[in-house]
Amino acid sequence: MSKHRNAAWGQLHQDVVSCTKCDRLIEHCRKIAIEKRAAYRDQDYWGKPVPNLGAPSPILIVGLAPGAHGANRTGRMFTGDRSGDWLYRALHNNGLANQAESIDRADGLKLTGCVVTNICRCAPPDNKPTTAEVATCRPYFERTIEICQPRVFVALGGLAWRAIIRYAVEHDQLENPSPRPKFGHGQRVSLTEGRWLLGCYHPSQQNTFTGRLTEPMIDAVFKSARQLADRPRKHK
Repeated sequence: MSKHRNAAWGQLHQDVVSCTKCDRLIEHCRKIAIEKRAAYRDQDYWGKPVPNLGAPSPILIVGLAPGAHGANRTGRMFTGDRSGDWLYRALHNNGLANQAESIDRADGLKLTGCVVTNICRCAPPDNKPTTAEVATCRPYFERTIEICQPRVFVALGGLAWRAIIRYAVEHDQLENPSPRPKFGHGQRVSLTEGRWLLGCYHPSQQNTFTGRLTEPMIDAVFKSARQLADRPRKHK
């Protein structure tokens, strides 16, 4: 990674962690960090915005927001909860992570060829950020894209999908902008310069416990992501 790109990535990390723009979200993160869940009462919660995980890479994995007792506790995207268990197991199965477990920031997890991010960097009440809060956080999401210049986006859920589509439309990167592509698991959308957007059901308990999302389903998405990321890029 170039010195300029590395500096931009480090500055983005600092800007995210120090952000206090959304009063409701900051208050909620701090409140959860004080009250804690009984199982984690002896742990120090992160309790603030959560930065990207990984270094600029060809695959950008986009979720919604940190979990109250997952990333808001551990300080790392999709870490310390069941959603993360599913995500990192799938990444490990496809050679994108060195291990299948995601417990805390010191567990040795390393990503290869991918970055994990969220469209909202703070844990929201009821896991539902407002439209205004997502808009306030959007510059961090856009800076992540601009620094990474990913070949493949993987949208974990419909809100992440729509955020990526919006970015692609605004930057003239959607080959067929009308009608706008709808989210679906396994859905593929061709972007300009040989890039792709893939849809994947979010690995939330609501989806994994009900069987809406299975391990073969999520594995298939990341297998496709790797294959597409390895293709030569086309240019206009």
